[in-house]
Amino acid sequence: MKKKPHSIDSLHRQYQRLCSSLASTGYISQGSVLDRSTLRPPRSGYQWTRKLARKTITVALSPEQFASLRQAIENRRRLEKTITQMEMLSRQILFKTLPDTHRRKSLSKKDLGLI
Repeated sequence: MKKKPHSIDSLHRQYQRLCSSLASTGYISQGSVLDRSTLRPPRSGYQWTRKLARKTITVALSPEQFASLRQAIENRRRLEKTITQMEMLSRQILFKTLPDTHRRKSLSKKDLGLI
């Protein structure tokens, strides 16, 4: 069974929902954090690691910094997923609403970057 194509209004609503979710993102940061006490053998402290100019930078963290940076990294990952969804919706809206050139073969979802 084929899926029904999304209406333009539905696509606009999805896009607006994603836009409004950006406003509540909070702090963002790249990298990853590690609680070293859970390793075997256990070690002390927390770490934040990120890439900078093709080099790995590691910084020791306090427990409070660890918790805040973990949330900021999660926020960044969620932000990247949201932006990817917004890009796909944008392409769908633009290709459905604007005049197109004459094509012998219609554009596939792969051509539009939807899959």
